[in-house]
Amino acid sequence: MAQRLILGIETSCDDTCAAVLTADGGILSNVISSQGVHDRYGGVVPEVASRHHLELLDDVIDDALAQAGTDLGGIGLVAATRGPGLVGALLVGFAGAKALAAARGLPLAAVDHLQGHVAANFVGADPFEPPFLCLIASGGHTFLARVESHHGYEVLGQTLDDAAGEAFDKGARLLGLPFPGGPHIDRLAREGDPAAFTFPTGAGVAGLDFSFSGLKTALLYKTREFQSAPPIADLAASYQHAIVEALAGRVERAVEQTGLRRVAIGGGVAANTLLRDRISALDGVEVHVPSRELCTDNAAMIASAARFAPALPHPEYLGLDVYPSGQIAA
Repeated sequence: MAQRLILGIETSCDDTCAAVLTADGGILSNVISSQGVHDRYGGVVPEVASRHHLELLDDVIDDALAQAGTDLGGIGLVAATRGPGLVGALLVGFAGAKALAAARGLPLAAVDHLQGHVAANFVGADPFEPPFLCLIASGGHTFLARVESHHGYEVLGQTLDDAAGEAFDKGARLLGLPFPGGPHIDRLAREGDPAAFTFPTGAGVAGLDFSFSGLKTALLYKTREFQSAPPIADLAASYQHAIVEALAGRVERAVEQTGLRRVAIGGGVAANTLLRDRISALDGVEVHVPSRELCTDNAAMIASAARFAPALPHPEYLGLDVYPSGQIAA
Protein backbone atom coordinates (compact mmCIF):
# COMPACT_ATOMS: atom_id res chain seq x y z
CA MET A 1 0.00 0.00 0.00
CA ALA A 2 1.48 3.33 -1.03
CA GLN A 3 -0.09 5.17 1.88
CA ARG A 4 -1.63 3.80 5.05
CA LEU A 5 -4.88 5.71 5.58
CA ILE A 6 -6.75 5.80 8.87
CA LEU A 7 -10.55 5.71 9.04
CA GLY A 8 -11.78 7.28 12.29
CA ILE A 9 -15.31 6.87 13.72
CA GLU A 10 -16.79 8.90 16.60
CA THR A 11 -20.27 8.43 18.12
CA SER A 12 -19.82 9.18 21.83
CA CYS A 13 -22.76 11.61 22.07
CA ASP A 14 -25.12 13.03 19.46
CA ASP A 15 -22.77 13.76 16.53
CA THR A 16 -22.19 10.99 13.99
CA CYS A 17 -18.65 11.46 12.70
CA ALA A 18 -16.18 9.82 10.33
CA ALA A 19 -12.83 11.02 9.01
CA VAL A 20 -9.92 9.84 6.90
CA LEU A 21 -6.37 10.80 7.84
CA THR A 22 -2.97 10.04 6.38
CA ALA A 23 -0.37 8.30 8.55
CA ASP A 24 1.41 11.62 9.10
CA GLY A 25 -1.76 13.42 10.26
CA GLY A 26 -3.02 14.99 7.07
CA ILE A 27 -6.81 15.40 7.15
CA LEU A 28 -8.35 14.13 3.91
CA SER A 29 -11.93 14.36 5.20
CA ASN A 30 -13.75 15.12 8.46
CA VAL A 31 -17.52 14.59 8.25
CA ILE A 32 -19.71 15.65 11.20
CA SER A 33 -23.45 14.98 11.08
CA SER A 34 -25.24 16.77 13.92
CA GLN A 35 -28.57 15.15 14.69
CA GLY A 36 -30.37 18.44 15.42
CA VAL A 37 -33.32 16.78 17.18
CA HIS A 38 -32.40 17.11 20.84
CA ASP A 39 -33.15 20.82 21.26
CA ARG A 40 -36.85 20.03 21.64
CA TYR A 41 -36.00 17.96 24.74
CA GLY A 42 -33.60 20.47 26.28
CA GLY A 43 -30.76 17.95 26.23
CA VAL A 44 -29.44 14.83 24.53
CA VAL A 45 -31.77 11.82 24.86
CA PRO A 46 -29.49 8.73 24.80
CA GLU A 47 -31.97 6.37 23.10
CA VAL A 48 -32.78 8.92 20.40
CA ALA A 49 -29.09 9.59 19.81
CA SER A 50 -28.37 5.86 19.44
CA ARG A 51 -31.15 5.34 16.91
CA HIS A 52 -29.96 8.27 14.81
CA HIS A 53 -26.40 6.92 14.85
CA LEU A 54 -27.76 3.65 13.46
CA GLU A 55 -29.48 5.53 10.65
CA LEU A 56 -26.57 7.83 9.82
CA LEU A 57 -23.34 5.90 10.38
CA ASP A 58 -23.04 4.09 7.04
CA ASP A 59 -23.79 7.24 5.04
CA VAL A 60 -21.35 9.32 7.08
CA ILE A 61 -18.57 6.76 6.54
CA ASP A 62 -19.33 6.63 2.81
CA ASP A 63 -19.22 10.43 2.67
CA ALA A 64 -15.87 10.58 4.48
CA LEU A 65 -14.34 8.01 2.11
CA ALA A 66 -15.71 9.81 -0.96
CA GLN A 67 -14.40 13.20 0.19
CA ALA A 68 -11.00 11.62 0.81
CA GLY A 69 -10.97 10.19 -2.70
CA THR A 70 -10.62 6.60 -1.51
CA ASP A 71 -12.61 3.51 -0.58
CA LEU A 72 -12.25 0.79 2.04
CA GLY A 73 -9.49 -0.75 -0.06
CA GLY A 74 -7.32 2.27 0.74
CA ILE A 75 -7.78 2.00 4.52
CA GLY A 76 -5.00 0.41 6.57
CA LEU A 77 -6.33 1.09 10.08
CA VAL A 78 -9.80 1.60 11.58
CA ALA A 79 -10.10 3.72 14.73
CA ALA A 80 -13.16 4.28 16.89
CA THR A 81 -14.11 5.89 20.19
CA ARG A 82 -14.40 3.28 22.94
CA GLY A 83 -15.38 5.70 25.72
CA PRO A 84 -16.29 7.65 27.69
CA GLY A 85 -19.71 8.71 26.44
CA LEU A 86 -23.32 7.55 26.14
CA VAL A 87 -23.15 3.77 26.19
CA GLY A 88 -25.75 3.17 23.46
CA ALA A 89 -24.21 5.76 21.19
CA LEU A 90 -20.72 4.35 21.75
CA LEU A 91 -21.91 0.84 20.96
CA VAL A 92 -23.21 1.84 17.55
CA GLY A 93 -19.94 3.36 16.39
CA PHE A 94 -17.59 0.89 18.09
CA ALA A 95 -19.50 -2.21 16.95
CA GLY A 96 -19.69 -0.78 13.43
CA ALA A 97 -15.93 -0.15 13.44
CA LYS A 98 -15.19 -3.69 14.67
CA ALA A 99 -17.45 -5.20 12.03
CA LEU A 100 -15.92 -3.12 9.25
CA ALA A 101 -12.36 -3.89 10.34
CA ALA A 102 -13.08 -7.60 10.79
CA ALA A 103 -14.74 -7.91 7.40
CA ARG A 104 -11.54 -6.69 5.72
CA GLY A 105 -9.06 -8.21 8.16
CA LEU A 106 -7.84 -4.77 9.26
CA PRO A 107 -6.35 -3.79 12.63
CA LEU A 108 -8.41 -1.64 15.00
CA ALA A 109 -7.38 1.13 17.40
CA ALA A 110 -9.72 1.64 20.36
CA VAL A 111 -9.43 5.34 21.26
CA ASP A 112 -10.28 7.19 24.46
CA HIS A 113 -12.51 10.18 23.64
CA LEU A 114 -10.59 12.54 25.91
CA GLN A 115 -7.25 11.53 24.43
CA GLY A 116 -8.87 12.35 21.11
CA HIS A 117 -9.55 15.91 22.22
CA VAL A 118 -5.89 16.26 23.22
CA ALA A 119 -4.77 14.67 19.93
CA ALA A 120 -6.83 17.21 17.94
CA ASN A 121 -3.85 19.49 18.49
CA PHE A 122 -1.55 17.12 16.56
CA VAL A 123 -3.28 17.57 13.19
CA GLY A 124 -4.46 20.36 10.92
CA ALA A 125 -2.60 23.06 9.08
CA ASP A 126 -0.51 23.96 12.15
CA PRO A 127 0.02 20.91 14.40
CA PHE A 128 1.10 21.57 17.99
CA GLU A 129 3.73 19.19 19.33
CA PRO A 130 4.36 18.28 23.00
CA PRO A 131 5.23 19.38 25.58
CA PHE A 132 2.35 21.73 26.40
CA LEU A 133 -0.45 22.38 28.86
CA CYS A 134 -3.89 21.43 27.55
CA LEU A 135 -7.28 22.66 28.72
CA ILE A 136 -10.13 20.33 27.71
CA ALA A 137 -13.59 21.79 28.32
CA SER A 138 -16.73 20.14 26.99
CA GLY A 139 -20.27 19.22 27.95
CA GLY A 140 -19.18 16.19 29.92
CA HIS A 141 -15.61 16.92 30.99
CA THR A 142 -13.38 19.75 32.14
CA PHE A 143 -9.75 19.19 33.04
CA LEU A 144 -6.28 20.68 32.71
CA ALA A 145 -3.42 18.39 31.73
CA ARG A 146 0.27 18.38 31.07
CA VAL A 147 1.04 16.71 27.74
CA GLU A 148 4.60 15.41 27.51
CA SER A 149 4.12 12.99 24.60
CA HIS A 150 1.65 11.96 21.91
CA HIS A 151 0.63 8.89 23.89
CA GLY A 152 -1.04 10.36 26.99
CA TYR A 153 -1.22 13.16 29.52
CA GLU A 154 -0.99 13.94 33.24
CA VAL A 155 -4.09 15.47 34.80
CA LEU A 156 -3.23 18.58 36.84
CA GLY A 157 -6.77 19.61 37.78
CA GLN A 158 -10.37 18.76 36.94
CA THR A 159 -13.89 19.84 37.75
CA LEU A 160 -15.17 18.92 41.19
CA ASP A 161 -18.81 18.95 40.04
CA ASP A 162 -20.19 20.09 36.69
CA ALA A 163 -18.35 20.44 33.41
CA ALA A 164 -18.01 23.87 31.79
CA GLY A 165 -20.21 22.85 28.86
CA GLU A 166 -22.88 21.62 31.24
CA ALA A 167 -22.75 24.98 33.00
CA PHE A 168 -23.35 26.70 29.66
CA ASP A 169 -26.29 24.42 28.85
CA LYS A 170 -27.96 24.79 32.25
CA GLY A 171 -27.36 28.53 32.29
CA ALA A 172 -28.94 28.84 28.85
CA ARG A 173 -31.99 26.93 30.08
CA LEU A 174 -32.38 29.39 32.98
CA LEU A 175 -32.24 32.24 30.46
CA GLY A 176 -34.83 30.61 28.19
CA LEU A 177 -32.32 29.86 25.43
CA PRO A 178 -32.37 26.72 23.24
CA PHE A 179 -30.16 23.67 23.58
CA PRO A 180 -27.23 23.39 23.11
CA GLY A 181 -26.70 26.46 25.25
CA GLY A 182 -23.07 27.35 24.59
CA PRO A 183 -23.43 28.81 21.07
CA HIS A 184 -26.60 30.71 22.03
CA ILE A 185 -24.99 32.30 25.09
CA ASP A 186 -21.91 33.11 23.01
CA ARG A 187 -24.00 34.99 20.44
CA LEU A 188 -26.29 36.74 22.94
CA ALA A 189 -23.37 37.79 25.15
CA ARG A 190 -22.00 39.97 22.36
CA GLU A 191 -24.98 42.27 22.91
CA GLY A 192 -24.54 42.44 26.69
CA ASP A 193 -22.25 43.92 29.33
CA PRO A 194 -19.97 41.31 30.97
CA ALA A 195 -19.51 43.63 33.96
CA ALA A 196 -23.24 44.10 34.57
CA PHE A 197 -23.37 41.31 37.17
CA THR A 198 -20.77 39.54 39.28
CA PHE A 199 -20.89 35.75 39.31
CA PRO A 200 -18.54 33.38 41.17
CA THR A 201 -15.57 31.90 39.33
CA GLY A 202 -14.54 29.29 41.88
CA ALA A 203 -11.44 31.34 42.68
CA GLY A 204 -11.37 29.89 46.18
CA VAL A 205 -11.02 26.32 44.95
CA ALA A 206 -7.53 25.15 45.78
CA GLY A 207 -4.97 24.13 43.20
CA LEU A 208 -5.97 23.70 39.59
CA ASP A 209 -9.42 22.17 40.08
CA PHE A 210 -12.64 23.77 38.80
CA SER A 211 -16.13 24.20 40.25
CA PHE A 212 -19.22 25.45 38.40
CA SER A 213 -22.16 24.35 40.56
CA GLY A 214 -22.19 27.59 42.59
CA LEU A 215 -22.18 29.62 39.40
CA LYS A 216 -25.40 28.05 38.14
CA THR A 217 -27.07 28.62 41.52
CA ALA A 218 -26.00 32.27 41.46
CA LEU A 219 -27.56 32.74 38.03
CA LEU A 220 -30.80 31.12 39.21
CA TYR A 221 -31.08 33.49 42.16
CA LYS A 222 -30.19 36.50 40.02
CA THR A 223 -32.93 35.73 37.47
CA ARG A 224 -35.47 35.55 40.32
CA GLU A 225 -34.70 39.16 41.28
CA PHE A 226 -36.49 40.42 38.16
CA GLN A 227 -40.27 40.52 38.09
CA SER A 228 -40.37 40.62 34.31
CA ALA A 229 -38.16 41.02 31.26
CA PRO A 230 -34.75 40.27 32.80
CA PRO A 231 -31.77 41.75 30.92
CA ILE A 232 -30.81 38.41 29.41
CA ALA A 233 -28.03 39.82 27.20
CA ASP A 234 -26.28 41.28 30.25
CA LEU A 235 -26.92 38.12 32.24
CA ALA A 236 -25.53 35.97 29.40
CA ALA A 237 -22.45 38.17 29.03
CA SER A 238 -21.73 38.19 32.77
CA TYR A 239 -22.35 34.46 33.13
CA GLN A 240 -20.10 33.63 30.17
CA HIS A 241 -17.43 35.95 31.55
CA ALA A 242 -17.43 34.01 34.83
CA ILE A 243 -17.04 30.63 33.10
CA VAL A 244 -14.23 31.89 30.89
CA GLU A 245 -12.41 33.52 33.82
CA ALA A 246 -12.68 30.28 35.80
CA LEU A 247 -11.07 28.38 32.94
CA ALA A 248 -8.46 30.97 31.99
CA GLY A 249 -7.55 31.63 35.62
CA ARG A 250 -6.60 27.98 36.14
CA VAL A 251 -4.58 28.00 32.94
CA GLU A 252 -2.64 31.04 34.16
CA ARG A 253 -2.06 29.29 37.50
CA ALA A 254 -0.78 26.19 35.72
CA VAL A 255 1.61 28.21 33.57
CA GLU A 256 3.01 29.86 36.70
CA GLN A 257 3.30 26.61 38.66
CA THR A 258 4.81 24.46 35.90
CA GLY A 259 6.84 27.07 34.04
CA LEU A 260 5.55 25.55 30.82
CA ARG A 261 4.59 28.46 28.58
CA ARG A 262 2.88 26.52 25.80
CA VAL A 263 -0.90 26.08 25.99
CA ALA A 264 -3.50 24.32 23.84
CA ILE A 265 -7.26 24.08 24.29
CA GLY A 266 -9.85 21.56 23.13
CA GLY A 267 -13.38 20.28 23.65
CA GLY A 268 -16.64 21.87 22.56
CA VAL A 269 -16.30 24.86 24.90
CA ALA A 270 -13.04 25.72 23.12
CA ALA A 271 -15.23 26.90 20.25
CA ASN A 272 -16.45 29.76 22.49
CA THR A 273 -15.33 33.11 21.07
CA LEU A 274 -14.51 34.77 24.39
CA LEU A 275 -12.49 31.79 25.65
CA ARG A 276 -10.48 31.60 22.44
CA ASP A 277 -9.72 35.33 22.65
CA ARG A 278 -8.91 35.18 26.38
CA ILE A 279 -6.50 32.24 26.08
CA SER A 280 -4.90 33.64 22.94
CA ALA A 281 -4.14 36.88 24.81
CA LEU A 282 -2.11 35.22 27.58
CA ASP A 283 1.09 37.21 27.97
CA GLY A 284 4.31 35.49 26.98
CA VAL A 285 2.58 32.19 26.26
CA GLU A 286 2.59 30.27 22.98
CA VAL A 287 -1.06 29.33 22.42
CA HIS A 288 -2.57 26.83 20.02
CA VAL A 289 -6.30 27.01 19.32
CA PRO A 290 -7.54 24.31 16.91
CA SER A 291 -10.15 25.13 14.30
CA ARG A 292 -13.72 24.96 15.60
CA GLU A 293 -14.50 21.71 13.79
CA LEU A 294 -11.56 20.09 15.61
CA CYS A 295 -12.76 21.36 19.00
CA THR A 296 -16.25 19.90 18.96
CA ASP A 297 -16.73 16.12 18.73
CA ASN A 298 -15.23 14.86 15.47
CA ALA A 299 -13.56 11.77 14.05
CA ALA A 300 -10.36 13.46 12.85
CA MET A 301 -9.24 13.75 16.47
CA ILE A 302 -9.98 10.03 16.98
CA ALA A 303 -7.92 9.11 13.93
CA SER A 304 -5.18 11.45 15.17
CA ALA A 305 -5.02 9.67 18.53
CA ALA A 306 -4.99 6.32 16.71
CA ARG A 307 -1.67 7.21 15.10
CA PHE A 308 -0.07 6.76 18.54
CA ALA A 309 -2.35 4.09 20.04
CA PRO A 310 -1.91 0.30 19.98
CA ALA A 311 -3.40 -1.20 16.82
CA LEU A 312 -4.92 -4.59 17.65
CA PRO A 313 -4.89 -7.20 14.87
CA HIS A 314 -7.96 -9.17 13.88
CA PRO A 315 -9.51 -10.96 15.77
CA GLU A 316 -8.08 -9.66 19.08
CA TYR A 317 -10.40 -6.63 19.23
CA LEU A 318 -13.67 -8.53 18.76
CA GLY A 319 -14.13 -9.05 22.51
CA LEU A 320 -13.59 -5.39 23.43
CA ASP A 321 -16.51 -3.48 24.93
CA VAL A 322 -17.18 0.24 25.35
CA TYR A 323 -16.94 2.10 28.65
CA PRO A 324 -19.44 4.91 29.36
CA SER A 325 -17.32 6.59 32.02
CA GLY A 326 -13.93 6.34 33.61
CA GLN A 327 -11.12 8.25 35.20
CA ILE A 328 -9.76 11.26 33.40
CA ALA A 329 -6.34 9.85 32.84
CA ALA A 330 -4.26 8.50 30.02
